[in-house]
This record gives sequence, C-alpha cells and structure tokens, in this order.
Amino acid sequence: MGGEQKTVVGIDVSKGTLEVAVRPGASRWEVRNEEKDIERLVVRLQKLKPDLVVLEATGGLQMPMVAACVATGLPVVVVNPRQVRDFAKATGRLAKTDAIDADVLAHFGEALKPQIRPMPDAETQELGDLLTRRQQLVGMLTAEKNRLHTARKKVRKDIQTHITWLEKRLKEVDTDLSKRVKQSPAWRQKDEILQSVPGVGPVLSLTLLADLPELGTLNRREVAALVGVAPLNRDSGQHQGARSVWGGRSNVRRVLYMSTMAAIRWNPIIRTFYERLMQTGKKHKVAATACARKLLTILNAMIKTNTAWRYDYSELS
Repeated sequence: MGGEQKTVVGIDVSKGTLEVAVRPGASRWEVRNEEKDIERLVVRLQKLKPDLVVLEATGGLQMPMVAACVATGLPVVVVNPRQVRDFAKATGRLAKTDAIDADVLAHFGEALKPQIRPMPDAETQELGDLLTRRQQLVGMLTAEKNRLHTARKKVRKDIQTHITWLEKRLKEVDTDLSKRVKQSPAWRQKDEILQSVPGVGPVLSLTLLADLPELGTLNRREVAALVGVAPLNRDSGQHQGARSVWGGRSNVRRVLYMSTMAAIRWNPIIRTFYERLMQTGKKHKVAATACARKLLTILNAMIKTNTAWRYDYSELS
C-alpha cells in the first residue's frame, strides 16, 4: 500500500446478522442486525478508528448500519455488489459465505480505496423510499392491466377493483411526493430548475433529487460515469469493439432514458443533437444514449450554476 498501513473494516449485511472483518489482521466477529447490537458495534469501531468501513448495497438492509456510521463520523462507503464479486473472483475467492464476504469487502476497500461519497440524509432517504414505492405501484398497475386483457369474466371484476385501488394509491403517493418537495426550499428550488428543461417531468426530477444527490457537485465525465451513460471502450490489439454503457445507477439511468425520449421530441437542443447523430449514420440506440448523456450534462450544469433552462446549453457535451 505504501506508507502507513491503513485499517479497513468490511461488513457483510444479512437480514439477521452483520459479519465483520478487519484488515490488516485476522479479526472476525458476528453481531445481530438489530439496533442495540449496531450501537455496540459502532462503539467498538470508533475505538478501532478505521480509515474505511465498506458495505455492499443490499436492497436497503445496509441502511441502519450505514446511518449509524454516518451519525458517529465513521468513514463509510457503500459499494456495488457486482464489483465486489468480480474482485473476489479475480483474487481467487470463489467460495461464498458471510464470513468470506466480509473479508472480501475489507480486502476490496484496502486494495481499491473506493471514494467516500456523502450519504443521503433522513429526508432524502424517505423521499427515495416513497419513489421506490411509486415504482412498485406502477409495476403492479401495469401487470394488472395486462392481465385484464386476457382474464376470464369471473376474475375481471376482481382485477378491475385492484386496478382502481392501485390508481388511487399511486395518486396519493404522487401527492405526498409533491408535498415533500414543496415543503423543502432547497428541493423546491432544484425541482423548479430541473423541470424548466423541456422533456424533464416530475418523475425524473424526483429521481435525481432522491437517487443522485451528487448532481451539480461533479464534472460532466464523473456524473456520466456515476449514472452509467459514459461509453466504455472494448478494444483489444487491432480490434476496435463497439462502445457500450453499463453499470452505474440503473434506476436513474432508466428514468433518464424515458425522459430523453420526450426530450428528443420537445427539447430543441436534444432534438437537433439527435437528428445530427442520425444523419451521420448512428443507430437509434447509440444516438439516444448520447442524448441521455447530453441531457444529464445539461442538468448537472444547471444545478451546479443554480440557473434555469436556457438555449446556450447546446455547447455542452
């Protein structure tokens, strides 16, 4: 590592337990994933004074431990499980248990030193939870409407009743989301800036507020890589492969693509950019991805400069 050896803690999170590993050394232990045990674990980690605490994103199970670390000033980072698993394979750790995973997390942090990013506060987490619930309701509503087309008469009434209830709940969640944004001056200002862009609606604006708090604090390359719309090379020797995008925050990318389709129709800058790419022979998917990256770059610049939509953003790329 060079210089002074740093202490890194890896914590593998499951529904019932937290498996802890410390590097360097062979210190390993397990605690229950409960509030009192988390508090005791944090006290123990504070005495250890680690340079980094590494956890995987595990569908929200990691959040109580992450929140406890943030509240006490421990340097915590949440990493992508796919990257950690690839790292484990690259280092020959093919077996998978909670104890092994904790050690791999510590080794991952020690070797790669992932960047610590600010964790969302409680209000932002609640906004994200509501947004996730909205996505779930939309998914269920779509599924039920699809079933309605092929359902027999006996169950159609039941499906229609459920659709009506889901539509009501979706409307209530949308109202709650709107109220939360309006009650926060900072969120309200950012929401107004984002929605001033033709093609950007409330869903993308809320998604960026909840799931991309770094917007406006990064440069255009960093924010594109974080979302996963930066093209990646696939070259080897004399072979030059097609560039592709992957990784990043898939939920943000999915909503961004949907808004990009609207922006290609209604946003003069994005539409002109798309048409120019198509005229040069680019495929629709390639052009749409480039437009999504350009739209994200524009939104990032607007939040950074605290300015609403204007037409001179056409120079950004």
